[in-house]
Amino acid sequence: MQNNKKHLNIIKSDENGNQIIAGTTCFAVQSKYNVDCQRKKCQHWINHSQDNNCVVIATQKGPKTLQEVGQIYDLTRMRICQIEKNVIEKIKKLHQ
Repeated sequence: MQNNKKHLNIIKSDENGNQIIAGTTCFAVQSKYNVDCQRKKCQHWINHSQDNNCVVIATQKGPKTLQEVGQIYDLTRMRICQIEKNVIEKIKKLHQ
């Protein structure tokens, strides 16, 4: 991305030195330039460079298997299945 920075309209840097690009979301820039996110304090950051460390980019790539989700979060597919069942039960309770 170093070579591309001069072509971007950088409006400021955040408190961690990450550059903020005018008129974009961070995941749009990451996806366009295929660069990993460095904003580890972001609620969408994941330790998965295959998806540019961004859960938004990971979900935009389409449905994922329990195994793939487990790899992203460094959990087993069985643990992901357990979490999924718990979430479904909570949603059902909210709509009763």
